[in-house]
Amino acid sequence: MASGIRKLYYSIREVSDMTGLKPHVLRYWESEFEQLRPKKNRAGNRAYTDPDIDLVRRIQRLVHDDKYTLEGARQVLAREADGEEAFEAAVSELSREDLVDLRAFLADVLRAL
Repeated sequence: MASGIRKLYYSIREVSDMTGLKPHVLRYWESEFEQLRPKKNRAGNRAYTDPDIDLVRRIQRLVHDDKYTLEGARQVLAREADGEEAFEAAVSELSREDLVDLRAFLADVLRAL
């Protein structure tokens, strides 16, 4: 594959090779984490996207590196999702004028650095 060109979908074997996780672990995690739902192609094979792979790696860090149980990892991901939803709600309430002001402020900060 030429450098700079990224695939849109990866097989479970490719994700297994990328992460060092066995395919059965990836399949099991699908049943344990509602956020992890790779699409399936016409043949029924899993087709992982980059965000799916990012989530697998996040779960892997939580479980293997940070030593969370699966339930603990689920709770961490739920808290992160709640935080993202709250942030998105707050941003959606900003007016165009607020965003222009924020951009000007950040530009000033950048210049000061």
